Amino acid sequence: MSRDRAVDALRAYAVGGVVLGHWLVTGLVLAPDGTLSQASPLTAMPSLAPASWLLQTLGLFFFAAGYASARSAARRRGGPAWLARRLRRLVLPAVALLGTGAAVLLAATALGTPDATLSVALTLTVSPLWFLLPLLVLVALTAPLRAAVRRWGPLRCAAPAVAVVAAVDLAGRLLPQVPGRLPVAVLAAWAVPYLLGLAHADGRLAGRRAALGLAGAGAAGLAGLVALGYPVSAVGVPGAQVSNLHPPSLLAVALAVTQVGVGLAARPALARLSRRPWAGRAVGLVNRHAVRVYLWHQPVLVGVAVLAGRTGVALPGLHTAPDGPGWLVARLCWLPVLAAVLVVLIRGRTTGAAAAARPAGRPPADGIARPVG
Repeated sequence: MSRDRAVDALRAYAVGGVVLGHWLVTGLVLAPDGTLSQASPLTAMPSLAPASWLLQTLGLFFFAAGYASARSAARRRGGPAWLARRLRRLVLPAVALLGTGAAVLLAATALGTPDATLSVALTLTVSPLWFLLPLLVLVALTAPLRAAVRRWGPLRCAAPAVAVVAAVDLAGRLLPQVPGRLPVAVLAAWAVPYLLGLAHADGRLAGRRAALGLAGAGAAGLAGLVALGYPVSAVGVPGAQVSNLHPPSLLAVALAVTQVGVGLAARPALARLSRRPWAGRAVGLVNRHAVRVYLWHQPVLVGVAVLAGRTGVALPGLHTAPDGPGWLVARLCWLPVLAAVLVVLIRGRTTGAAAAARPAGRPPADGIARPVG
């Protein structure tokens, strides 16, 4: 089966949106005693909240994952071997992150790094791992979910998941102390775009009419939910009592459906763009290393901030409080630096993994190290 250029482009946009969004909403403030604390520009600049609808792209990520799982299962005929290989590709990068993080944390502790800084670094490094749990469960359920979509269609299959998220939202407002809401909502909410990805891989949701129907339904849901009092921000805001992402709310589901619909409507344009050499190389690079990019982008931000903070100078946009447009402009100037460090880190890790996977003494056939994972 050939690659679907449009879905690859959507996955690249999804990964890029998550990375860019985290780098823009994660402020690290350097105190006079050298410690780092976390802050969010959305607290001081709430007018930026609508921009989170463009950068909170987890729905597209799960849509692309569902599509890829269905295509891969069809190509390799599913089965335990396929599932083990699929899960291993998700788990091994996370294990590598945890192992490296533990070693760095031990070294930083020995060097006398303040506890507050270590706490922020640990939180930002580990927090992205949450997505692995629902993704692993959904990948494991790919076979029965595909069968259900083929029998009843994607909308009928997604309706129960939407109902569960609605029930969790209601329970959160009426009974906020009820335990267990987070894992239930996380699995149900992200099952919706995953099911849409399975359906699209099976030839459903094809055509402009279906795409515009999804986009229109999602947009209507967004407008209605905001009118009902849901927060406008698609990500959590420090100090806010209600979050659309922790746990994911109906607004997060509506946003995911809207993004999937818009993405499917833009398929021809995305396919044409991906055929251009520079765009095709960028999309291919992100797709080959999507999980690693997702896992390592926050450690890169923390690492750059901590190392630069050793100078004792609070650098604008990196160590200063996110309290106005000036901070945002300064942070934008730091993005190329963060991206360059991330690229170097990912390429170094994949080259090392490729070398370790080859038999001793045997170079690549063409002398070029190939990325793995």
